[in-house]
Amino acid sequence: MAFDEMINADSSPRQPYSTYHQWYASQDRNRLIAKSKEAEKIFRKTGITFAVYGHADSSEKLIPFDLIPRIISGREWRRLAQGIEQRVIALNAFLDDIYHKQEIIRAGRIPRELVEKNDTFLPQMIGFRPPGGVYTHIVGTDIVRTGEDQYYVLEDNARTPSGVSYMLENRETMMQMFPELFHQNRVRPVENYPNLLRQSLSSLAPAGCEGKPRVAVLTPGIYNSAFYEHAFLADMMGVELVEGSDLRVIDGRVKMRTTRGYEAIDVLYRRVDDDFLDPLTFRPDSALGIPGIMDVYRAGNITIANAPGTGISDDKAIYSYMPEIVEFYTGRKPLLENVPTWRCSEPESLKYVLEHLAELVVKEVHGSGGYGMLVGPTATKKECAAFAEKLKSRPGNYIAQPTLSLSTVPIMVNKGIAPRHVDLRPYVLVSDKVQIIPGGLTRVALKEGSLVVNSSQGGGTKDTWVLED
Repeated sequence: MAFDEMINADSSPRQPYSTYHQWYASQDRNRLIAKSKEAEKIFRKTGITFAVYGHADSSEKLIPFDLIPRIISGREWRRLAQGIEQRVIALNAFLDDIYHKQEIIRAGRIPRELVEKNDTFLPQMIGFRPPGGVYTHIVGTDIVRTGEDQYYVLEDNARTPSGVSYMLENRETMMQMFPELFHQNRVRPVENYPNLLRQSLSSLAPAGCEGKPRVAVLTPGIYNSAFYEHAFLADMMGVELVEGSDLRVIDGRVKMRTTRGYEAIDVLYRRVDDDFLDPLTFRPDSALGIPGIMDVYRAGNITIANAPGTGISDDKAIYSYMPEIVEFYTGRKPLLENVPTWRCSEPESLKYVLEHLAELVVKEVHGSGGYGMLVGPTATKKECAAFAEKLKSRPGNYIAQPTLSLSTVPIMVNKGIAPRHVDLRPYVLVSDKVQIIPGGLTRVALKEGSLVVNSSQGGGTKDTWVLED
């Protein structure tokens, strides 16, 4: 039976939820239903949407929002934050190492081919160190919980982690509808994230930057599934939202077209994948990037966040080595554990996975959004058989993990409340210091029994409260 974060086995509320539980019990259900509808109107009016690629109905959709917050105590959060910080520091050190001395490979801690034959490893970054030595400016670390003090890192998102706009809008909506709850529960703030993001990015402007750094957000455009977030963050930071067609390289700088002519940009928070960033270096057919930007970058005249080549740290085969990576660069065992992982590229692991497909979750090493995966316990025999053929043909493209009993948090349903599985994506800003936003985005599987929380697969979101001690 899954661990319920709100209710103990004896039906009493767990300590972090005690004040909220008392408030909830005193509420009129019709009022809460009305508030839920009000929240949907707020989201629709604000335009908080996402698109799902590849679906016949590709129209913009509202991400479902549940009114019952997920609440984390100060003690629980401190433990999580320490583990996240350790992991992010190790990831940044790993990236610096593989593009320079490759000491972790020389030490035999990870296989050379896993790095050098990885599609996300960029030879163009070898020997280059970004401003401030920071590769992973913004990180989203996906965490799941299975018990009272049992947390696991599910995956690392160090390329272009998304979803922070939902975290901010969830909080604003809850504060607008239930302001009294935030005073009663002493909830730590998250609404200063845009200011912290701008400060963090500005602090890593190139060494030759004079005056206040100019920051811009690079978006693929309005048809990108996360365009709302790109526009939202640019607006909240008070910086320009640009597309590749708005920028060009002039006199060794990346410059933005303005009414006053072209003006230089110092820091570019890009939401465009590596492949499309520079058609002169990567895909020549890309219309989303800026021709020549990699030359400007390597010359030290612009900061790109996150750095090109960080995608290798999102790779799920690399993830399986994170315990070794953390220990190699920090000298300590990981404070947060990985989910046990079988690398299907290894014959013995592949054999085990094929024999136990019905019990495991199998994922593509470069997959995201809940796509390209098999959840064995909910799959049919036919689906398992088809997936087995994929595994046999490209074993190196997959990893497998046990099916964890993810913790649950109640959601509002027609008949009252019901438990649903959740995960958590805290957001981390890295500059000369590591700043972890207290909370993050809680994603919830709205379908009963489902373990897939992604919005593209029918999941929703909740506000995440971290309490002051």
